[in-house]
Amino acid sequence: MSPLRRVLANAGELLSGRVVNAVVGLAYIALTARSLGKEAMGVVVLINAFAQFLGEVAHFQSWQTLITFGAGPALDNDRARFQQVLRLSLLLDLISGVLGTALGVLGSFLFWQTLKWPADMSGYGALYALSIGVMTSATGVGLLRLFDRFRFLAAQQAVSSLVRMIGCAVCAVTNAPIQWFLLAWAAGTFASFFYIAAIAAWDLNKRGLLKGFTILGPTSQDLPGVWRFAMATNFSSTVDVGFTHVLTLVVGAMLGPVQAAYWRIGKQVADGMAKPARLMVPAMYPELAKMRAAGGQQAMTKLAVQIGLIGGAAAGVLLLVSLVAGRWILEIVMGKAYGAAAGVMNWQVAAAAIGVMTLPLEPMLVSMRAAGAALTVRLVVVTAYLAALAPLITTFGLTGAGAALVAAALAMAIGMYFMARRRLARLAAEDSSARTDKDDEGLSYDHPHGV
Repeated sequence: MSPLRRVLANAGELLSGRVVNAVVGLAYIALTARSLGKEAMGVVVLINAFAQFLGEVAHFQSWQTLITFGAGPALDNDRARFQQVLRLSLLLDLISGVLGTALGVLGSFLFWQTLKWPADMSGYGALYALSIGVMTSATGVGLLRLFDRFRFLAAQQAVSSLVRMIGCAVCAVTNAPIQWFLLAWAAGTFASFFYIAAIAAWDLNKRGLLKGFTILGPTSQDLPGVWRFAMATNFSSTVDVGFTHVLTLVVGAMLGPVQAAYWRIGKQVADGMAKPARLMVPAMYPELAKMRAAGGQQAMTKLAVQIGLIGGAAAGVLLLVSLVAGRWILEIVMGKAYGAAAGVMNWQVAAAAIGVMTLPLEPMLVSMRAAGAALTVRLVVVTAYLAALAPLITTFGLTGAGAALVAAALAMAIGMYFMARRRLARLAAEDSSARTDKDDEGLSYDHPHGV
């Protein structure tokens, strides 16, 4: 099977679960919105955004480290080295889980006023922060991606959303207060974590890769650059995903919970529309890592171009659907009161469409162990956006934030393109130099007198 067909097949496996998740995810959000009203819904959104932001800030993207440094040992059947990479990945998860939970609990009591939570919600926010420790089952996800177990990953988000939907349905029927809706949302996070952990452990044991494995042992030894790579990928993902939640928090702090609810609902729909195309990204990482380990730069470029063309077609459809039917979708799913979110949602969908068109660029950089280059682009763009955000919101409200989001997505795409092009050129030069040195060595061996 060709790399493209494998990527599309694995993305299709994920899509089967994400279709269910998209429907069920909108269902639990709609149940929460309709039951609590705009004000209380905004509070739930802000507490969830705060916890997710800290989770992304604290969590290492250890799955990227596992795939990038574990692909080679897995292909070579080097169990000891693979277990070393696995041990490092688990250590990163443990550190980030403890740190994130501590920051979340403490921050709930210190910053509830700044975040515009009601006075009696700081304690519930602290309890919700306990879910930060299990928000990202990164090692389990990385293992299942590396070994092409995408059919099991397909159910991850669906499990979380299904648990949330059931919990929110019970809350809606019983007219439960806001704290019980928070409990339902948190329960979904825990369910997703334990599901992935159990499946990953089962798969490792089936492959014999847990034989002789111990928690104590070498981690980064003889893995040059692994800590620098782990820090760069973590920081880049933190800036990317955490940035999303920062926007919600800034909108809430400046415009209030109702506008924060509009922003979050619009973003949820935009992300849901873009999700099928974005599913190609996690399916790309293992393929690109294996190509990089085998020295296949040309194959990497070919795959990226193919995925980019598919993403471009999907992006056009996304934007057309949003412009034509966006308000109708919101009013049908969320209720008439939320139709006002359609304007900002169109900007959010446009930004998502740009990201879909250029989605192969960052995975290529990471697979070429140039995560620092991707981080540089992301930091520059996000810094500029955040610097302009407050004046834009003050002047234009949600529209200003949405328009700037499109500009940021475009700048990100351009920056990633030039970084990827530069890195590919460098790798090509290095390969050419290595081949020349090898030929020279062969000539010297065959003709020891240089003739």
